[in-house]
Amino acid sequence: MNFRSGKISLLYVSSFLSLFFYSCRPQHDYESSATDFPFEEWTIQDFHQGYEDGSLSVREVVEAYLSRIEEIDQAGPELKSVLQVNPDALAIADSLDRLRSEGKVAGNLFGIPVLIKDNLDTQDKMATTAGSRALAGSMPLKDSFVAKKLRESGAVILGKANLSEWANFRGELSSSGWSGIGGQTKNPYYLDRNPCGSSSGSAVGVSANLSVLAIGTETNGSIVCPSHANGIVGIKPTVGLVSRSGVIPISYTQDTPGPMARTVRDAAIALGCLVGVDPEDEKTLTSAGNYQSDYLPYLKEDGLKGKRIAWFKGPSGRNYKVDQLMEKAVSQMESLGATIIPIEEIEPSGTGSHSFEVMLYEYKDGLNRYFAGLGPEAPIKSLEDLISFNKSDSISLKYHNQVYLEQAQEKGDLSDQAYQDALAALNRMSREEGIDKVLESNDLDAIIAPTGSPAWKTDWINGDGFQLGSSSPAAHAGYPNITLPMGFIGGLPVGISIFGTAWSEPVLLEIAYAYEQNTQYRSPPLFIQETD
Repeated sequence: MNFRSGKISLLYVSSFLSLFFYSCRPQHDYESSATDFPFEEWTIQDFHQGYEDGSLSVREVVEAYLSRIEEIDQAGPELKSVLQVNPDALAIADSLDRLRSEGKVAGNLFGIPVLIKDNLDTQDKMATTAGSRALAGSMPLKDSFVAKKLRESGAVILGKANLSEWANFRGELSSSGWSGIGGQTKNPYYLDRNPCGSSSGSAVGVSANLSVLAIGTETNGSIVCPSHANGIVGIKPTVGLVSRSGVIPISYTQDTPGPMARTVRDAAIALGCLVGVDPEDEKTLTSAGNYQSDYLPYLKEDGLKGKRIAWFKGPSGRNYKVDQLMEKAVSQMESLGATIIPIEEIEPSGTGSHSFEVMLYEYKDGLNRYFAGLGPEAPIKSLEDLISFNKSDSISLKYHNQVYLEQAQEKGDLSDQAYQDALAALNRMSREEGIDKVLESNDLDAIIAPTGSPAWKTDWINGDGFQLGSSSPAAHAGYPNITLPMGFIGGLPVGISIFGTAWSEPVLLEIAYAYEQNTQYRSPPLFIQETD
């Protein structure tokens, strides 16, 4: 394989810095796996240059990533981030190489390996399961809108990523990253730590260099939390910017797919490939005139200059180490020309309870619609069937219950007044009385907050050990949120979230890119066995 010498030298420098950074930590058996991958930390731009100058073929790239998945994910550290590898991946690579030889290279993701969270439909040889044994072998009748857009952009779908089963809205005391089909996904920085979720496999796959990009989904925190815990960039778009058709649903009001990458630039490129109006998702009708097919013009190194940003201090005081990182981030942003204004609250008390009520109603409606769309041969035909299956299965309820499924089943339909009232209250409190009020009353461009605390040790008995988070305001409102690395605590990455009003992705990207380019906190994981 003919690699460009300049790029290889950068990789050696990156590996040296990573090893220096981790030199005080326990040694492990997987160190060579972290440093001998020829495409470690490569970007979309790097691959496209290789395709353009003829030094790379798509087949070579895909073969390398498939080998990497086998070595790191299925053996070695056994990260368990990939549920299924696409059996057609090499055939797709060959078809793209043929197009390239004919001068027909097209698409901003041409030849780029991508993992898809396994709650997004693909019409191919891969099942779509939400990690549930109830949907083992379930073959959707057509591609999700996201899968279709990826294929049109020239991406190679490498496989399906593991996730917190049913996107972590199934029951109490769950462990993020665990599914009945895939088992427990591990955090690649320290293998005994949790990857957060529910887009666990998507985040780990990108962080561990098993893929260049991944697609996750979020209802509340499921893109930003795993991105934060695994040291990558995650974009939770405005609801309606990216279609949900073909996505196993939780909430019509809050669900959205979004890109996950190692750099803001790669995430921005991917976002531009996913957007568009989809008649099968009415929410996307509101995106007409609000989406961009190219977000790269908003990536400016001086993007923080002149910005007025609120610092949401609600998560403060729960972890002094996170507070110190956040204070440093604020100082860095101020040094880059931003004005930072501390605020204590965003949305009124009680907003979350309305969100939960809306989610239960919409979960029942959405799941029943999804199951009906799988056709007469579908293994599960209703939410009631799913609940019954879980009760009879030996694995599904081994570690946590299914109380949220049962609560959703008890709800009526979307014509119920209780649902209508909860939805109206949620929208009013999270938007007009929430984010929009904060931004308008202070003449602000965006809001920042720590995305979370360092990853906790995985615990199948007590479940997740969240200390803090900031995803709810943007999630409740259906507004965009970007997280990216802001440093390390005890060798574990911590992210900063940047969120704002509807369709404000361009402004958020300006801020995120400027912060990233002037800090460069991303450092690849080394798969250390245990935390000290």
